[in-house]
Amino acid sequence: MDKNFAKAKAIERKNKERFLRVNPNLNDESGIYFLTRIDEDGIKYAYIGQAKHILTRLSSHLSGYQHIDLSLKKHSLYSTENQYGWRVGFLNFPTDLLDEKEQYYIKQYAQSGYQLRNKTSGSQGEGKRQIDEFRPQKGYYDGLEQGRKNLAKELLHIIDLHLTVKVKDGKEKNKVSQKALEKFWNLIKERDN
Repeated sequence: MDKNFAKAKAIERKNKERFLRVNPNLNDESGIYFLTRIDEDGIKYAYIGQAKHILTRLSSHLSGYQHIDLSLKKHSLYSTENQYGWRVGFLNFPTDLLDEKEQYYIKQYAQSGYQLRNKTSGSQGEGKRQIDEFRPQKGYYDGLEQGRKNLAKELLHIIDLHLTVKVKDGKEKNKVSQKALEKFWNLIKERDN
């Protein structure tokens, strides 16, 4: 257990260092943080969040799997080598103002033409409402189904290029064999759709 805790702390420390390279003024006090980036086509994106400990919260984004976490992993943080990465800003506020300030800045950034990566209008309580659609989470059975579809597609491709699928010689008139062949093709085509 101690090894896992030490490993988690080491990852957190490295993640904090990565954010500090982008903005050396970041601190671990309470406030609002701003993640912004401009892509290759000049489209502006933003994510506004609140945290009791800004630097710790930011570091957790590099280990998470929410939409903004995945975007941070995909586009990485801003650097001279990565002009299209996420930049980081922040403002410190007392914890009792975080909900109000988060909502205020989300609205300001939206009105300034940023494509928001926030799913809600901000706040941990009153006034929180959805501003973007949530994708349903993928579960175990969704993964199995996708695996079946991928397999069917690959099998259909191999059959089309290299194989002939037919009932065994001598069983062409056997109804059970004919139904088995029909069932095989239905499975392949159903999964391919």
